[in-house]
Amino acid sequence: MTEHIQAPHLRGPSEHSVRDQIVESATGHFGRYGYGKTTVSNLARSIGFSKAYIYKFFDSKQAISEVICANRLATVMEIVDAMVSDAPTASEKLRGLFRGLIEAGSDLFFHDRKLYDIAAVAARERWPSVRLHEERLREVITQIILAGREAGEFERKTPLDEVVGAIYLVMCPYINPGQLQYNLDGMRKASMHLTALILRSLAL
Repeated sequence: MTEHIQAPHLRGPSEHSVRDQIVESATGHFGRYGYGKTTVSNLARSIGFSKAYIYKFFDSKQAISEVICANRLATVMEIVDAMVSDAPTASEKLRGLFRGLIEAGSDLFFHDRKLYDIAAVAARERWPSVRLHEERLREVITQIILAGREAGEFERKTPLDEVVGAIYLVMCPYINPGQLQYNLDGMRKASMHLTALILRSLAL
């Protein structure tokens, strides 16, 4: 199971129960009011803590949101990892990767729209959690391609980094929150077509 990523700029003991309480309460608050319209003062009043007390654990609103974003992305990766690990072949693993990312992303978009806004800001501003998520996805793609080559499913002539980079770029409109919102219509059909195209290009 994917471990939740610890965000930077945290203060106080990382496992402190108060820190977890702040994150949990902030998740609910951001989910209701959104990221842009919330200040640490708003959050403090909502949680019932003083602003100064919150600053003992987090140095900014973004630091709190970073943890929330990291946890959401970790959940996405848990879904993706499950779909990839359950697939019997490299080709099916690649299909599972696409399917998992789209299902997890669209679920967050439709059911936690305000929290999706945090993910969009994080992607636009390149928060550490987003960069780690992208690195993790590239690792998953790399392992799938290597498995496919070893099994004789995929060609081996194209440099590995080129293959991984190209697949990642094809997936970006369905990964990046800022782009996903413009690709919701027909995205499942589009992902199937794109996956089929990628697999044909990888075939021996």
